[in-house]
Amino acid sequence: MLLVIGTIRVAPEAVARIRPVMDELVRATRLEDGCAEYSCAEDLLEPGLLHVKEIWRDRAALERHFQAPHIARAGAAMADLDIQGRELRMCEVDSLTSF
Repeated sequence: MLLVIGTIRVAPEAVARIRPVMDELVRATRLEDGCAEYSCAEDLLEPGLLHVKEIWRDRAALERHFQAPHIARAGAAMADLDIQGRELRMCEVDSLTSF
């Protein structure tokens, strides 16, 4: 299982424009085979900071995700949003435990 966490930073005034892009991306990605979880949330204290969390069954599912049409559409839309920073990290996990 793969856990991807990270952030995307945009100018605070661009948040309203990135919301529909992220909405489409999240909704389409959640339908993908191998996607266990996919979410994006705005930081409550830092305007323009978005937190991303993804859980994938395996690397093959994540690689297929990168080829999905909605990834290309989101990338093109984000190119017009002047992304100020993006950091995504991935780790392999054996299991997830709720507590």
